[in-house]
Amino acid sequence: MDETVTAARRTLYAEMSPLNLTPLWEVLHALVPKEPATPCVASLWRYRELRPFLMRAGDLISAEEAVRRVLVLENPALRGQSAITQSLYAGLQLILPGEIAPSHRHTQSALRFIVEGSGAFTAVDGERTRMSPGDFIITPSWAWHDHGSEADGPVVWLDGLDIPLVRFFDAGFAEDGAQRSQEQVRPSGTSLARYGNNMAPVRTHAQKNSPFGMTSPLFSYPYERSREALYQLERDTQVDPWDGVKLRYTNPLTGGSPMPSMETFMQRLPPGFSGRPYRQTDGAVFSVVEGTGCALIESRGTMQRLDFEARDHFVLPSWHTARLESTEGCVLFSFSDRPVHQALGIHNEQRFT
Repeated sequence: MDETVTAARRTLYAEMSPLNLTPLWEVLHALVPKEPATPCVASLWRYRELRPFLMRAGDLISAEEAVRRVLVLENPALRGQSAITQSLYAGLQLILPGEIAPSHRHTQSALRFIVEGSGAFTAVDGERTRMSPGDFIITPSWAWHDHGSEADGPVVWLDGLDIPLVRFFDAGFAEDGAQRSQEQVRPSGTSLARYGNNMAPVRTHAQKNSPFGMTSPLFSYPYERSREALYQLERDTQVDPWDGVKLRYTNPLTGGSPMPSMETFMQRLPPGFSGRPYRQTDGAVFSVVEGTGCALIESRGTMQRLDFEARDHFVLPSWHTARLESTEGCVLFSFSDRPVHQALGIHNEQRFT
């Protein structure tokens, strides 16, 4: 390019900058890329390495003082942003015997996936549900919730929230409860009885004013039911070459996602499974429930091998090509921002043979 033209352009850019103007043609390739180019990277968090830090945190700060005693799983490429992908947050929360994580509510939707220990509880909208490893529990947007423990030892769960997404829209609100624990107004198991058996109350329209809003009114999905379904399908049906046996959790009233911003899945990789490669636009966070395996993840010509075991966690960023393998077999829980992609009509997935 002619040096005179180059200099003239630089002068143009410099003189219009004070008016908060910038030339689109200089940034168009980054704003409208030919394919997704996330800054996020694939990463693995080994539970046996993280657990000592959780326990040390338990010695140094109470659940009530911390409000939520959580170690955030930050994507290595997004340090300081409290994000595991550009739209999702993940962290490991610890509660010790006799503790209460006080009642509050917030705009952000949250999920809990129990990693270690039994005997703790989550209360949502006046109903408590017991926590056991592998259970998936929802705290809906703007619903009061608190946690407590009647266990003999520590209880740890994975928190998954849409914090970065809500932050992007500048739409976050929060409020602390007047009491440490909300009053129980329904016996434990009420929501499971109403919605967890392929049935629903006759006048379900009465639920439109429920604090659950667009979220599933069934806020606790026990692992024993999910596990039984996976193993039966492994025995009786054809295993998918990419996913093994993979099921998505649903809102029993709509058949859609349990939460408007996050999809949740449980899958079983049978012994000897060697999956075919795939990639998708929704970034996904995985929690290893049982067994061992590995995720082979490729991006921009670089391959990573993430060898995982029970209670480990890993992230598969957007448009990274992945293959899942397991010699002994394993069970994986995962969540992603897929419902948002689908609502906007931008979700894309490729499966390679």
